[in-house]
Amino acid sequence: MDSELEKAVTFFRFEDLRIYHKSLDYIEWVIKKTALFPNDSQASIGTRFNLSAQAIALNISEGSARNKSQFIYYLKMAKSAVRECVVFTTMSTKLNYFSDQDAEDSRQQLMEMTKMIGALIGSLQRAADINGEDPD
Repeated sequence: MDSELEKAVTFFRFEDLRIYHKSLDYIEWVIKKTALFPNDSQASIGTRFNLSAQAIALNISEGSARNKSQFIYYLKMAKSAVRECVVFTTMSTKLNYFSDQDAEDSRQQLMEMTKMIGALIGSLQRAADINGEDPD
């Protein structure tokens, strides 16, 4: 039975990626933090922040089912979602929804994910011999 579960987990290639699991951790963190946002802004900033955090994992999973060049495209979309989360982090801090420590925690996680996605893009580009600069 355990071997069946292991096969099911590895059937989806993206579940083997550390960046995918990091993005899930970040989604969980954002959900917990935005739940504390005031009700009047939760529908706008909190919801959009959550959607951007989710887009990181969703783009990684969707891209993994594609060819290498398409996977790279989806990983770049995941990096765009990371940058959206940076903006929401800054907005949340300016509105005093995040403490300075919350903002630092968010930025640290986002920087780590950006580096991991960039490394995966570089690896895929080398494997596919695709030329293309990734500015982040």
